[in-house]
Amino acid sequence: MSHRSDGILEPRQLLPLVPPAERKALGPFVIIECVESIPCNPCVEACPKGAIRIEGDMNGTPSVDFDICDGCGLCVSACPGLAIFVLDMSLDAGAATVSLPYEYLPLPTVGDTVVTLSREGEVLGEGTVERVLSAKALDRTPIVTLSVPADHAMDVRHFTAKDSTA
Repeated sequence: MSHRSDGILEPRQLLPLVPPAERKALGPFVIIECVESIPCNPCVEACPKGAIRIEGDMNGTPSVDFDICDGCGLCVSACPGLAIFVLDMSLDAGAATVSLPYEYLPLPTVGDTVVTLSREGEVLGEGTVERVLSAKALDRTPIVTLSVPADHAMDVRHFTAKDSTA
């Protein structure tokens, strides 16, 4: 997969990484935005269902079998490139959740309102922290789940604290 020199996937490159609408409606699923062809396979090892595969040797980029993936998220903290996200677009009322790796301190608190950011670091809007998982079993990479508008879910890839003075 060719990619921009900044490592950010372009919209056309995202299409094969996303499940069909029917699968999105069933519940959580994993998106792997890995752009590096380097020897790396922790996501494959972390997946208890075998839904993540790398064709050929471990220098390839991973792919997800959406018929097998249940969106458990064990692969999220295993990825050293912070390139795996869990989305749940099956929620009602135009909402979705995005679970992402977060390696900054302090960790947010459930209920916090945060500013959501795109792959490029552009402000998308606001989200609410729904869950913060931080455990040694997660390879010391906390996973933060945000509630966001459904139309932003495919683009939210980071967040920052909301400036209380704004």
